[in-house]
Amino acid sequence: MNAPAKIQWPADRFGPETQHWLPRNAGSTLDHIPGEDGLPILGNTLDQLRDYPGFARRMVEKYGRVYRNNSFGGRNVALYGPEANELVMFDRDKIFSSEQGWGPVLNLLFPRGLMLMDFEKHRADRKTLSVAFKPEPMRHYADALNEGIGKRIADWSGRTFPFYPAIKELTLDLAATSFLGIPWGPEADKVNKAFVDMVQASIGIVRVPLPFTAMGRGVKGRAYLVEYFGRMVPERREGSGEDIFSQICRARDDNGDHLSVGAIVDHMNFLMMAAHDTITSSITTLVWQLAKNPDWQDRLREEMLAVAPAGEGVGHNSLGELEMTEWAFKEALRLVPPVPSFPRRALKDFEFGGYRIPAGTSVGVSPAFTHMMAEHWPDPERFDPMRFSPEVARGRHKYAWVPFGGGAHMCLGLHFAYMQAKIFFHHVVTTHRIVVADGYDPEWQILPIPRPKDGLIVTFQPL
Repeated sequence: MNAPAKIQWPADRFGPETQHWLPRNAGSTLDHIPGEDGLPILGNTLDQLRDYPGFARRMVEKYGRVYRNNSFGGRNVALYGPEANELVMFDRDKIFSSEQGWGPVLNLLFPRGLMLMDFEKHRADRKTLSVAFKPEPMRHYADALNEGIGKRIADWSGRTFPFYPAIKELTLDLAATSFLGIPWGPEADKVNKAFVDMVQASIGIVRVPLPFTAMGRGVKGRAYLVEYFGRMVPERREGSGEDIFSQICRARDDNGDHLSVGAIVDHMNFLMMAAHDTITSSITTLVWQLAKNPDWQDRLREEMLAVAPAGEGVGHNSLGELEMTEWAFKEALRLVPPVPSFPRRALKDFEFGGYRIPAGTSVGVSPAFTHMMAEHWPDPERFDPMRFSPEVARGRHKYAWVPFGGGAHMCLGLHFAYMQAKIFFHHVVTTHRIVVADGYDPEWQILPIPRPKDGLIVTFQPL
């Protein structure tokens, strides 16, 4: 996992500085924490990839909610439950580094994105980027989403098809318009391919850019996007475009300065990655849950039709009226959080659950585990959006539901995600019934981002 610091990348900006990273501590410093080391070299990596929720349950049952693990390149410590989430995500004492937690996976291709920044640098860049998610730009994005989603739903009408690849393609196309301000077509296709190659490389086993490997394709994709975004920055900075890219190009920091071209390129690459696969996963989860629970399709349809006519979409100003739709989306995020685990690196010694954990330790908290804790979520396997009604949610631990993270690193685009989901489901549910075959129960791959292995075969039956 320390290999990124040794790689000689083909361009200056592709070799992010990591000398300030705290070295991993010697594995023996965690001997006092109960757990398992698993196989030589691989540790428990394959078990986690095969069945992450099952692996977590087994380890907690055997060792408790603080345990030692050996996976993805070394020993680490898992901390489970809302209290652990609060300690790590809220990070009152600035103990945990998000940059050094996510870096071994993402730093090769998505360096210096918001999730790979800590403390003051993160705060300053986040504040600058937030201009792109203020109400006026969001209204523009809503219009673009309504247009793009409405056209694609019409293409899906009456068909039986694998939903996951279809929504993945749509999400990429929507990102081209809302994020980049470019129309669908050959240019958007080339951008999307480069981006997909980068995402695939970031989770690949081979971590050097050898020819004919995912990492080789990812390096090539990044080089294309660095050049593509970089040459467009001056034009976007002088223009009046309302897409996210243009907004960020024109944004100024507290000193009145624009972000550098390099910073804009890095942030755009990261925002595209962070937004695309997560919303693809979470919308797929809710489609699956609504197909299994047709009564909830009826309940949401009634709410939606009271806000806007069937098939016409819902404007930005009316999104807040889709209250139950939001609860349903939150319940989908609870059942299958798009980021099952959040890694961090401890910068200082700390104590939790009766154990002293030394600086340099890689730690992880798990929304996927917390969201299934029966003491916070009775009958946790059941789809029940009413869990998020104010009267039921009252008194629940603030960090019992954390699909968007928490604290300073709370997802910057969470309101964009809610907006896209509400617009999508208004178009679908007011005009179609989502149907799956009797007895259909697809298997899901949970890591790195949840998806149905067969693509989720659904039918959109016109009403």
